[in-house]
Formats: sequence, C-alpha cells, structure tokens
Amino acid sequence: MAHAELSLLEQLSTNSSPYSDPLTRLDWEGLDLTRPWLPEEAVSLFGLPEYTALPEAIRTRLSQYEFTGFIQAGIWLEAIFIERLSKNLKHTQSTQELAYYLHEIREESGHSLMFLKLMENSGLRLPGIWRNRPFIADFLGRHTPLNTTLFWLAVTIGEEVPDRLNRYVRTQGHDKVEGVIHQMCTLHIIDEARHIAHARSALEASLAHCGKLERKLLTPIVNLLIRQFVRTFYLPGADVYELAGLNPGKQWREMARKNPARNEFILKCLNPTLHMLRSHGFAVADPVL
Repeated sequence: MAHAELSLLEQLSTNSSPYSDPLTRLDWEGLDLTRPWLPEEAVSLFGLPEYTALPEAIRTRLSQYEFTGFIQAGIWLEAIFIERLSKNLKHTQSTQELAYYLHEIREESGHSLMFLKLMENSGLRLPGIWRNRPFIADFLGRHTPLNTTLFWLAVTIGEEVPDRLNRYVRTQGHDKVEGVIHQMCTLHIIDEARHIAHARSALEASLAHCGKLERKLLTPIVNLLIRQFVRTFYLPGADVYELAGLNPGKQWREMARKNPARNEFILKCLNPTLHMLRSHGFAVADPVL
C-alpha cells in the first residue's frame, strides 16, 4: 500500500476519534411527529398539482414515511458494507488499514442503530426490514472480489447516492425539517465524508491500472448500479404512499416516477458523482426513475 494511502487512513482514523455515538448524541426526547422529515423539494411528489392539493397533514406524513423508507434502504446497504469490511479485516496489511476498517465498521453500525432507534421512537416503519433490495446491486455488493475496480466503483456509488440526499436535508432543511432528523443527517454526513474520501482514494488507485477497454466494459455495470441505487433511495415503494394515506399506492408511485421535478431533483443531487465518474472515463447516463 502506498505511503500516501497509509497517511490518508491515519488521518481518517484520527478524525474518527473520539467516537461520536448517535444513540447518545441525538435528542430523542425532542422528536416532534408533527413536523416534516424532508424539505418539500425532496419529497417525491413535489411539483405535481396533486401534491399541492393534499392536506398539510398528509404531506407531512408522506415526508416522514419517505424518510423512513430511505433509512431502511440505508440499513440494507450498510449491512453489506459491514459484511464486506469484516471479511476484509484478515486481508489488511498494516495497522493503519486495520484501524480504519474497524472505525468504519463501528460508524456504519452506529448509523443502522440510529435508524432503528428512530423507527422505534416514532412508531414509523415499513413492513420487512430487508424489503425491496435491488437484486443486482445486492449481489455485486456481496460477491464482487475485494479491492477490484468494480468493487470500489460499487462502494463509491453506494456511498455517494444516499449521501447526496442527506446533504440536501442538512443544507436545505434548517428550520424546515424536524430537529432530530436534521441532527441525524448532520452526524451521518460527517462520518460518510470519511468513508467517501477513502472509497474515492481507493478507486483512483485502482483506476491507475485500468485501461480504456476495461472502463468501457465496466460502464454498463456502472450505469446499472446507478439506476438501481437511485430507484432504491429516491423512488418510494407503493406501501409508503398507502401508509401516508394515499391509495392506491401503485398509482401515486407511478406519478412520482414520471414527475419531472423529481427527476430534476435527483440529477441536481447526483451531478457531482456523475461528473467524477465521467472524468474517469465512464460514459454514465443521467439517472431517471
């Protein structure tokens, strides 16, 4: 492992200490179930006249269930990260690498426990904790050989796609969303900034040995991963709409899928990631639902 990468791992581990446990940091007693959990612009139906016509209580409930679906997808994804990081511990070649992976496992575990605590305290959850897993993204995440270019592409995309929504809530949600949710997204993106820095560094190191042909062959897989992650994190399931009081759920989900404002919002969130991938020679398409 190059000296520069070891230095990055040391710095990331230093920044992870002392550990900030979200279960003790968040003001769970202050959770207010009368306030929205997403800025309106981040709700899947925003921009549609049918959404504008909804009572405020329904719009608030929808934002809460959409965020709940978002964090349940996060539990699925973080379980994959924890599984792969744990298996990679025996392959570490330095104390810096071992320490960093242990820090990341602890942080990812803390995020999932934080999500479960929110669902417990709010009483809001969706049926089936492992619901709606995208098959190909799940398979590749669990079985792609460690430390290959495809592995680091999947990790980078998987980290960045949901992080962009968290960042939007953090930057645009002040005084617009419930305080505990705003705190949660803030704590989450602080940890994820380190995870993304490591994933991008590892990806760049891997790409140094990846030729044009290999990049061309990997591009369809990259596009598929982006589509699956986007649909998982940005297109709520039909049950989300029904739990919010919107029936039939499939009809409202289809309206969200075709919503021009929603696709514009997704593109706005993901542009930095798409630009990064294109700068590395991957002809990625703009994501659509």
